[in-house]
Amino acid sequence: MELLIEPWVLWTLLAAVMQSVRTAGQKMLVADISAVSATLVRYLFGLPFALLYLAWLLSRRDWQIPQLNLDFLICGLLAGGLQIIATVLLIQLFTLRNFAVGSTFVRTEIVLTALIGFWWFTEEVSFFGWLAILVCVAGLVMISLAKTGRINSLWNRSAVYGLGAGLSFALTSLLLRRASLSLSLDDPMFSAAVTLVYMVVLQTLITLVWVGWRQPREFKIIGAKWRPCLFVGATAVAGSIGWFTAMTLELAAYVKTLGQIEFLISLLIAVYLFKERPSGLELLGMLLIVGGAVGILLA
Repeated sequence: MELLIEPWVLWTLLAAVMQSVRTAGQKMLVADISAVSATLVRYLFGLPFALLYLAWLLSRRDWQIPQLNLDFLICGLLAGGLQIIATVLLIQLFTLRNFAVGSTFVRTEIVLTALIGFWWFTEEVSFFGWLAILVCVAGLVMISLAKTGRINSLWNRSAVYGLGAGLSFALTSLLLRRASLSLSLDDPMFSAAVTLVYMVVLQTLITLVWVGWRQPREFKIIGAKWRPCLFVGATAVAGSIGWFTAMTLELAAYVKTLGQIEFLISLLIAVYLFKERPSGLELLGMLLIVGGAVGILLA
């Protein structure tokens, strides 16, 4: 029972819930603004919340700002850029008909995180950890295939977007974990917050310049919709705090696998709130996701 209340587990669950809520908010915004502008909203409106969170943590540490080393600066910059790419690709999926197929490929992020972490970031995943990851991915694929109703024609534009987003998210997770750990602080919440603010500042500047250059008219739409934009920003930062802290405490592959509970929560909402009846394949997929998550906790 002790495993179920480990700090990284709680932070991951917070991140999964907030990500689900934030994604829903961004999906509504994309009807009026482009994918890049919706990505800008996430960072621009989230930045004040990230700064307030860091200021609160700094006040508890007598306002001592840590030394930012080169490894931190480079890894944070790369992670920030890759997360922008991943977010834009993910939002683009909302506009395509085969969203379920694309979502299946996004979920390859779990396996990619484990593989890349093993080969290039020296992150050792146990045998049972690999087994749990594969079980969870199998469940996600089953649910997505149940929604499409067919196994053929999986490779299309939405698949390319999904695979690109999955790869970018995987690299983002590993790089932000490395950046946070490079600070060598005794407080994972604080090191995660420093990493978060650094990345969000960079991401806000990058997306601001891009939208200002390519789509300046969308600033007016964003301003008119400041309330939903503020909601997206607040939930995005809450989710990022959860992800960043969890990944500072535990292997990124384990955090990402447990985080797929978010996908299960969305399905349960569809069943109980919208009275959708899941198929047998979907039920089997849900059981595999739960099994994979439990396996990660035991691993």
